[in-house]
Amino acid sequence: MPNHPHIKPSFPKSIDILAFPNVQLLDVAGPLQVFATVNELIDGRGGPAPYRARVVAAEREIMTSSGLGLIGFPLPRSSEPIDTLVVAGGYGVRAAMSDPTMVEWVRARARHARRIASVCTGAFLLGEAGLLDGRRAVTHWTRCVELSQRYPAARVENDAIFIADGPVWTSAGITAGIDLCLALVEHDLGSDLALAVARHLVMFLKRPGGQAQFSTTLELQTADAPFAALHIWIRDNLERDLTIGVLAAQAGMSTRSFCRRYLAATGITPSRAVERFRVEAARDLLLRTQWPAKRIAIRCGFGSDETLRRSFANALGTTPQEYRSRFKSDLTAVIGYTG
Repeated sequence: MPNHPHIKPSFPKSIDILAFPNVQLLDVAGPLQVFATVNELIDGRGGPAPYRARVVAAEREIMTSSGLGLIGFPLPRSSEPIDTLVVAGGYGVRAAMSDPTMVEWVRARARHARRIASVCTGAFLLGEAGLLDGRRAVTHWTRCVELSQRYPAARVENDAIFIADGPVWTSAGITAGIDLCLALVEHDLGSDLALAVARHLVMFLKRPGGQAQFSTTLELQTADAPFAALHIWIRDNLERDLTIGVLAAQAGMSTRSFCRRYLAATGITPSRAVERFRVEAARDLLLRTQWPAKRIAIRCGFGSDETLRRSFANALGTTPQEYRSRFKSDLTAVIGYTG
């Protein structure tokens, strides 16, 4: 396992992104662009490039699942020291994990890496190499059950954007690989630069690892179009008294008609939807701020920290304090890791 305290981080950091036929293009391009953007921003300040990132593959030419071809560097010797190995995912991961030579290369490469990361279903290749045994891990939410069943020694979680367990990092689907790599940048170079990269890439939010893979807004986007605007309004007005009457008026309907149509369109009641929006907002503030629970409760429209605690228990089976302690400590623990 890649757990060598004698390997110290240094700059520039060498990063290999492993690709294979039918790889998911964004699993490769997203992480690569994060590190390239760091170099561009540092160059603009007159500093040396912190990262030396490249795509590596067993074959020189790789056709991605989207039909765009990539040119990769040959696989380096597994014994060659490296700072970070990023394993991409995609439809081709099944063939890659069935290739004993590829699996052994990943396993051996890990012994000479300071840290290893996977994007989306790249976690299966890490699992096949035995790198997830005894560790927390995540992959795309549609494949978490399969990952858990295939590698029972791994502790698979199905809701995180990314997870850092010691030197092994795993991320959820596709764009979560960008979130993971931003966290790697934060680990290496600080939060200010990571946020600068996120802004440069015009990302809506640099999401912490403990945030859910999909938001309430995204989950309800399958609802009837008339409620899309209402969901945005709810999210922007959580501090208000969002009674059924207020929501019905905002939607331009009678209370009775609104409740009936909303339930039919979303599968949940308006009150339950409001609670979910508020819990989601509270989760975000717990991870992004040092605010006490009482302040977060007021900001998110719960009124009291006791109401916040009850809603958290109903929705997540935990308390706000436990949630903050568990997920906010993920990155802190890794920052303290020097191997």
